[in-house]
Amino acid sequence: MNGFESKLAPLMEAMIAFKEALGYSRVSYEGTLLNLDRFCLRHYPSDTCLTRDIVLKWMEKRPNENVRGITARSCVIRQLGKYLCAMGQEAYILPPEFVGGKSAFVPYLFTDDELRALFSAVDAVKPTYNGSRNHMILPVILRLIYTCGLRPNEGRELKCRNVNLETGEVFITGTKRHKERIVVMSDDMLTLCREYDTQRMIFSAGSEYFFPHPNGGAHARSWLSYQINMCWRYANPGKDSKSLPAVRAYDLRHRFASATLNRWLDEKKDLYAMLPYLRTYMGHSTLAATAYYIHLLPETLVKSAGIDWGMLESAIPEVNTWAE
Repeated sequence: MNGFESKLAPLMEAMIAFKEALGYSRVSYEGTLLNLDRFCLRHYPSDTCLTRDIVLKWMEKRPNENVRGITARSCVIRQLGKYLCAMGQEAYILPPEFVGGKSAFVPYLFTDDELRALFSAVDAVKPTYNGSRNHMILPVILRLIYTCGLRPNEGRELKCRNVNLETGEVFITGTKRHKERIVVMSDDMLTLCREYDTQRMIFSAGSEYFFPHPNGGAHARSWLSYQINMCWRYANPGKDSKSLPAVRAYDLRHRFASATLNRWLDEKKDLYAMLPYLRTYMGHSTLAATAYYIHLLPETLVKSAGIDWGMLESAIPEVNTWAE
């Protein structure tokens, strides 16, 4: 089964279409709603309304599921309930307090030493015999995500035609809320991409993707997540993997933002005046989303810069833990 098939299918499709019209990405909702659709098809095949029983049964904790997973599902099903009610449909809206209010999720910010160790592990990835080119792709894609502050999907889905290896410009399309933008690579990153492209033209010249899967398409989100966690474990030899902080490829984007803000503080620049530049570069839809990164910096570091923490607390949005 590939599409929505339950009695609630038309309602789910309508909500996704509505969100897309507002500029949100379909992938932010589709996977979770497909999961809900299969659940309804199996347990509530004749129900045509989003009832309280459906919502609460679907929100029951699953084996080995963490708070992040529950929060992700609660966000989507709350949005579905609110949309249906706004459209005049009968629907149950999951209370916001169901998972304890705002998510306590905090991005992991790599230290300089941790970042060096991580990239050393990435560079040490060995060739395999299954057609994978991970040893060629990973050192480039992870550095590109980090040095250009990309969302991981923007790196995975980057197409060759959008990479200018003459000027170092990268045209980012298919973004969250369709905010296309151009970022410019550093000289070192451009050199690395040129060297990589020479290899790519040998092993995958026919693919439209700059970091192609062996089948010619784009790599999946799960692939990048697995690879960075594997390298993170290799970067911490002798440590129990269960005791290591959880990391994501997205944390490289967080590190880029925090490092940029730290540099501006060192240069005595006015963060308020500089935030719009960072917002544009990172493709944020609101200034509040960019201001969130100031909130992640040590408070003692930014107090001297005159940051109004009270204002930032009111401006910073809740972290979306499930969207790329």
